Amino acid sequence: MKPQKLLVATHNLGKLAELRSLLAELPLELIGLSDFDTVTEVEETGLTFIDNAKLKAAGYAQQTGSFALADDSGLEVDALNGRPGVLSARYGGDVGFDKKMQILLGEMKTSIHESRAARFVCAIAIAAPDGTMLHTTEGICPGNIAHEPRGNGGFGYDPLFVPEGFAETFGELSGTMKQKISHRARAFEQIMPFLRDFIAV
Repeated sequence: MKPQKLLVATHNLGKLAELRSLLAELPLELIGLSDFDTVTEVEETGLTFIDNAKLKAAGYAQQTGSFALADDSGLEVDALNGRPGVLSARYGGDVGFDKKMQILLGEMKTSIHESRAARFVCAIAIAAPDGTMLHTTEGICPGNIAHEPRGNGGFGYDPLFVPEGFAETFGELSGTMKQKISHRARAFEQIMPFLRDFIAV
């Protein structure tokens, strides 16, 4: 059976590779936004991860005429009252994640809360080519913030996040292990039944 194409609404090659691995059992050809020359960026103006995932899925589906999957994910830190949250990618301004992690650690040191508890959240939305929302789901991975970044694996805040039940950060854990326990993996576990039906149509 020829794989069906599904647009993943991202320019992030690391994220695209991770999703291809997560969905390896399905005969889907995943394509990214880089495969389209005339796509205009969809603004993430939502107040929640689900809101932003839906905005991106519908917006990019309509622009490309493709079925589109969008995710919005980020880090919520208890000591920072849930920040950076939906602003995770923009937190600290236009700087790399090495700098963002240092800014986050600096804010935690000045917080009145001593808790290092945190969670990664991933919301996923799938839209039809006309922008109609087909399915949404959300996955959560609880854990704690390390005292300093550790490991070179993953991307984003991974070297700073220690998932519950582990001593290693996402940056230190193997890709195989991360794919079993991450927020994105948990969200995809919930969306897999829909994707199987999607392929069968």
